[in-house]
Amino acid sequence: MNYKDTLNLPKTDFPMRANLVKKEPKFLEYWKNIGLYNYTLKERDGKPSFVLHDGPPYANGHIHLGTAMNKILKDVILKYKTMRGYKTPYIPGWDTHGLPIEHKVTTELGEKAKEMSASKIREECEKFAKKFIEIQKEEFIRLGVRGDWDNPYLTFDPKYEAKILEVFKTLVKNGQVYRAKKPIYWCYHCKTALAEAEIEYHDHESPSIYVKFPFEGDPKKFVVIWTTTPWTLPANTGVALHPGYTYVEIKVGNEIWIIAKELLESFAREVNLESYEVVREFKGSELDGKLLIHPIFDDKRSRIFLADYVSLDTGTGCVHSAPGHGEEDYIYGHLKNGLDVVSPVDDDGRFTKEAGKYAGLHIEEANPIIIEDLRKKGILVAEGKITHSYPHCWRCKNPVIFRATPQWFISVEKNNFREKTLEAIEKVKWIPKWGKNRIKAMVEERPDWCISRQRMWGVPIPALKCEDCGEEFIDEKVLEHFIEIVRKEGTNAWFKLPEKELIPKDVKCPKCGSTHLKKTFNTFDVWIDSGSSFEAVVRSRDDHKFPVDMYLEGSDQHRGWFQSSLWLSVAQTGEPPYKTVLTHGFIKDEQGRAMSKSLGNVISPLEITEKYGADILRLWVMSVDYFNDVRISFNIMDQQVEVYKKIRNTFRYMLGNTHDFYPDKDSVPFGKMPFIDKWMMGKLQDVIKRVTQAYEDYEFSRAYNTLVKFITNELSSFYLDITKDRLYVEAKDSIYRRSAQTVIYETLFALVKMFAPFLTFTAEEVYQHMGNLPHKYKTIQVEMWPEYDESKVDKDVMKEMEIVLSIREEVLKALEEARSKGVIGHSLDAQVTLWSDKESILEVLKNREKELEEIFIVSRVVIEDNNGEMGEYVKVKVEHAKGQKCQRCWKYSEKVGKDPQHPDLCPRCVAVLRGERK
Repeated sequence: MNYKDTLNLPKTDFPMRANLVKKEPKFLEYWKNIGLYNYTLKERDGKPSFVLHDGPPYANGHIHLGTAMNKILKDVILKYKTMRGYKTPYIPGWDTHGLPIEHKVTTELGEKAKEMSASKIREECEKFAKKFIEIQKEEFIRLGVRGDWDNPYLTFDPKYEAKILEVFKTLVKNGQVYRAKKPIYWCYHCKTALAEAEIEYHDHESPSIYVKFPFEGDPKKFVVIWTTTPWTLPANTGVALHPGYTYVEIKVGNEIWIIAKELLESFAREVNLESYEVVREFKGSELDGKLLIHPIFDDKRSRIFLADYVSLDTGTGCVHSAPGHGEEDYIYGHLKNGLDVVSPVDDDGRFTKEAGKYAGLHIEEANPIIIEDLRKKGILVAEGKITHSYPHCWRCKNPVIFRATPQWFISVEKNNFREKTLEAIEKVKWIPKWGKNRIKAMVEERPDWCISRQRMWGVPIPALKCEDCGEEFIDEKVLEHFIEIVRKEGTNAWFKLPEKELIPKDVKCPKCGSTHLKKTFNTFDVWIDSGSSFEAVVRSRDDHKFPVDMYLEGSDQHRGWFQSSLWLSVAQTGEPPYKTVLTHGFIKDEQGRAMSKSLGNVISPLEITEKYGADILRLWVMSVDYFNDVRISFNIMDQQVEVYKKIRNTFRYMLGNTHDFYPDKDSVPFGKMPFIDKWMMGKLQDVIKRVTQAYEDYEFSRAYNTLVKFITNELSSFYLDITKDRLYVEAKDSIYRRSAQTVIYETLFALVKMFAPFLTFTAEEVYQHMGNLPHKYKTIQVEMWPEYDESKVDKDVMKEMEIVLSIREEVLKALEEARSKGVIGHSLDAQVTLWSDKESILEVLKNREKELEEIFIVSRVVIEDNNGEMGEYVKVKVEHAKGQKCQRCWKYSEKVGKDPQHPDLCPRCVAVLRGERK
């Protein structure tokens, strides 16, 4: 008789090979056909909402791994919240204005761009942005990200642009917008002002020089300064000393030099000063107001002033001050001490006529010439080179300068704006917690916000210039009138329409009353654009709430979108725009290096999806501690492939062994389950509890580790292994088999749900293969999250099983030793005898004697009382089992052959075949 036909062997229609690259697009098509996004919202009608507001990426190229990880994290959170019963609207957005796009467009246009009008360049920029919106949209969809892709928000949309201007109007009405000539970051390659959030810091080599400033009326007495920007010396108007520091006069030859006492030794080493004499000591305050001869222009004077920002870290404690080229110089030198603001540098980084003999030179070209002139004058003490962290443009990656130019600013002090913003920070939950201190420090230290850009592609600042007196101003009537135009025509109207259509007739110059007014062409800082999304998107939609539940972006956005949104929201509403801010780190290569084309270590998310499938990338995101910088490589992805195979093969096995199980009629109540099954149900509840908490804490790597460890250890290597006997050998409808199927089915369904936010394609595939499930939904994404059920945790069973498992470790060692000696082959060849001198252990063994054969996967287990060998936790003896091997279950029994109809079977298998074992 072929006894294989009597076994309950599982169906294996869930494919072994994932082939995600080919399968995933089919699920994308399925989701498109069912209208996944709207379907999930409809299924949660009337439920509380969870709103995660999308920070808009720039539409200026293909997505990279950073944007891919960001979108996946957002998708995971929203899918989790959906399964927890929330309604989760998600409107993807794109940042479409500004330097990132204009730079690429004008680079592609080349010389042709110089001949084109602003309107034409704007048209090209819009085409470029639209192209990459569609490209990025398809790339995000390919990653399995769910959202309202047909209706994203775009910052160049006229309705959005009008909202930007409405937020700006509030600031204007509050008197917080002003125009001033003060030093700001300036990129002379891109020819525009930059905000602090548009600055990156990279190592840069600069000249390092020490220069003597002679005292007026005492040409043998000098203050010595140190600078790494010789080109700023023509703009010098002062030297800052700290009022409380001790300074010294030192005699060098027949000259007197002034240096901070604490820096004297390091200064002497730096300039190779071998011989000097300290003449006297004094406080810096003693020199306040003294005049010095200008190092470049003999007919000009510099004035010593006192400032607390002077430090003793490097240099001489005497700081060269050019209020036209430095923020602290401007604040302390100009605002507090009245020094002139001189900035003899044009938009291209070249000296103007104000720089005298250096006019026309680029500042980089001028550096060595200025140094040589200082040497000829006899006031150059020493020169060298220094590599230091220096501000660079975020777009062109070139060094920037501080340069005083007339710009539009938002005051962060007026109306207690800074204090209100700091108060708003306290209302927000920051994850990780250090995010709070980071943004708080940035808000505390932030200078007034420079919001004007000298670019064409952006929302224009509707400012006017008086042709008679030169005054530039913003008029509320013009602003309100322009907002109405923008709603219909967009901001291109500012560049196309004549002044008579943009300026109401009763608008006059506030300074001279003239009506000869011209429009100006500054555009807003793009952080104004994206920072206004709380108004343009959140507060403009019925399906959103304000403040939203979460903003989620990279940690660099503390100085970018998180901050610009916060300032503008506080100005407009008095509240922060978000309840929670979650940040992630950056992506590095396998060696921990930043990815760059020059290193050749850039990996595209498209490469990963084309090679492995999106679920492998999503699984990697789940595995990493994304709060910090994370590493990725194809080697690392290969490791995730192996983890995925384990998960998938486990799902496949569980599906195969529940193919004939229908939960409505076949489930076994918890109270009637065997000991092992009760234990497994308890373990499952523990996993549900821990994984759910990990998701709630947004610590997805914790969920990943819990799930993978559970699948690998307790489930696959243990429970599924030991229950094969019951699943294949016991009667189809017996309680023994149905109980195991109940556990496997409930475990499978819970696991698939807990993986669903990440393994979005695979979970959908498993869900569709669970044909015996009473499907309520078209997708697993609207199934409810598994809930911890304390009624399925038998604490006594869990304690006993803990003891049994510790004994199992000893049994497995003994079985392996017996196998190596040739006593047994397969573990089913074995009889195991156990005894212990611990009454508590012995009691558990006797209580669970019937289940131990299954747990150890042996033919027989014998429990003996203490045989006198004291001091043993448990004693294990392995010998070959007596009797013959049953040809159906492969267990040995001395009763095989007792039944004449089935001479090759054990009594249990005979009972199964006769229908006597239920």
